[in-house]
Amino acid sequence: MSLPLPTSLPDELSAALDTGQPLVVMVSLDGCPFCKVARENYLNPLRKEQGLPVVQVDMNSSKKIKNFDGKTLSQGDLIKSWKIKLAPTVLFFGRGAAEVAERMVGGYIPDFYGAYLDQRLAQAQIAVR
Repeated sequence: MSLPLPTSLPDELSAALDTGQPLVVMVSLDGCPFCKVARENYLNPLRKEQGLPVVQVDMNSSKKIKNFDGKTLSQGDLIKSWKIKLAPTVLFFGRGAAEVAERMVGGYIPDFYGAYLDQRLAQAQIAVR
């Protein structure tokens, strides 16, 4: 089960904000076991059950994506521009493409991952209301 792969972050953010939600972006790496757990056990269920706007970008992907500045670049270059070196990293974007909650970097202890995600998501949701 993968998450949607966006082609335009501005469009995804606009759609998320139209529903009163932040845009959640998961940075993934092919074959990463922690990414699989975060995606399948936490982010995909939130997307399916609560309609949370979640998309995925891949660290080594050459697929093109439009960044928040309207520039088209590879997903890998986008991730480098965000200074992300570890997967999974989960980002929360609000108005003006500002990060509205602290990034979740790496795999956390499974017992706590959901709690940390809920905490950051609540912070991001408050920021976009």
